[in-house]
Amino acid sequence: MSESKVKTVGIGCDHLGLELKNALRDHIAAQGIEVVDMGVNSDDPVDYPDMGAALARELARGAFERGILVCGTGAGMAIAANKVPGVRAVCVTDPYTAERAIASNNAQVITFGAQITGTSVAKMLADIYLKNEFGGGRSAPKVAKLDALDADRR
Repeated sequence: MSESKVKTVGIGCDHLGLELKNALRDHIAAQGIEVVDMGVNSDDPVDYPDMGAALARELARGAFERGILVCGTGAGMAIAANKVPGVRAVCVTDPYTAERAIASNNAQVITFGAQITGTSVAKMLADIYLKNEFGGGRSAPKVAKLDALDADRR
């Protein structure tokens, strides 16, 4: 695994993901990657669909190259981000999924569950995701089919 070629990452969370989001933000920034913090920045309750969709919309318009979202389980944020046409999000809990999310699926967003994944594991998984790239090959036609599904929704 080589150094990350990713230059910008958007990161966001709901109130349940605040602590993990902040730890990931600082960890990624320490590697020289620009991090756009989309919030939240307090533990006041917010709804994960609002936060997930906001980050995904910014990613879709090109504000940053990849995104990371954190909620209680990671599932809600993945669902919200996947509702934005052109965005593919994967909930990540293990190294293989972190690598394949980008290498096979060209997912621009990964999500974590703060109530499921500890900080040190989340940092490791984020590093794996950010240091890998879409491989194309046999996966390219499958990703093209995903893009076609988005085109149907527009």
